[in-house]
Amino acid sequence: MRKVALFLVLLTCTLFCAANQVSEMQQPFIKKYENQKRIISPEKAQLNKEPEPDINNSFVSLYNGKDLNNWTVRGGYSTFKALPDRIIGICKKGSPSTYLSTLRDDYSDFIFTAELKWVIDANSGIMFRAQHEPKQPYDRVFGPQCEMEGFAPMLKRQRGWSGGIYGQGYAAWIYPLWLEAHNTVRQALKKDAWNRVTIQADKGTIKTWVNGVPAAYWVDDQFLKGFFGLQIHSGKKGEVHFRNIKIKELNAASTVHMVNGIKIGEVASNRDIVSTRLKDNSKGRFLSIDVNSTNKVLQFGHHAVDGSVVNNEVINYL
Repeated sequence: MRKVALFLVLLTCTLFCAANQVSEMQQPFIKKYENQKRIISPEKAQLNKEPEPDINNSFVSLYNGKDLNNWTVRGGYSTFKALPDRIIGICKKGSPSTYLSTLRDDYSDFIFTAELKWVIDANSGIMFRAQHEPKQPYDRVFGPQCEMEGFAPMLKRQRGWSGGIYGQGYAAWIYPLWLEAHNTVRQALKKDAWNRVTIQADKGTIKTWVNGVPAAYWVDDQFLKGFFGLQIHSGKKGEVHFRNIKIKELNAASTVHMVNGIKIGEVASNRDIVSTRLKDNSKGRFLSIDVNSTNKVLQFGHHAVDGSVVNNEVINYL
């Protein structure tokens, strides 16, 4: 019996060591990224073995299907267009990487999911718990990003790191998908089709999936809340479509939400939307306030979770 137990332990260790080895086809990337200080070494990488969370119940759409009023563009001048069933991001030659960012900037613990489709190949990704720093001519966006890199080859081969974790603006690569254990997820992205990315953030633990296949498992507590951003990377061309952008918040204790550091009842110096979930409303509606540059409130209204106005009233000041 003891010999069997010892054999099982040795077998488990052998399988773990093999899973944590860099795949032969990925070996060239070791040299390419050897100077990136925050990258997790193969032997220390934790492996995501969990099934993708249920993404069908208790989710709220982050896109209202009409316009981009609850979003803002940061980082560059690539463009985003709202269609009824999707958001289209178009790369503008010469633009820095550009992020269509949620105005709300205090998302902490959640399950986020979205579908992406590449019409013109380009690097993309999902910023989560992201931060920004006002700069000229464009804000600096930084924080963790779930890579969705498209299909362009690197070092004469397909890298296949969609679902990996990149430290945008502060760390470069953190969790690459170069291990033997990542063979399946490296093949998960489908060309000319919709591709689902799912991110689960629970305190300091981050896990990702691509088309239901487990990808990254990263533990870090540097960024615990922030905004979401749909990235169009700098480049010569590119067109990426985003749809079914939705979220289920976890461990939600507070009913007060923040937008650019502003609480409900306070006034911004620009036309930001300030919103908070109503404490006594079981239908999940939101109260919004719109203000102008002179700090006068223009209007407030109750909004359903899909963004539609249920009740609206125009006033002159708060």
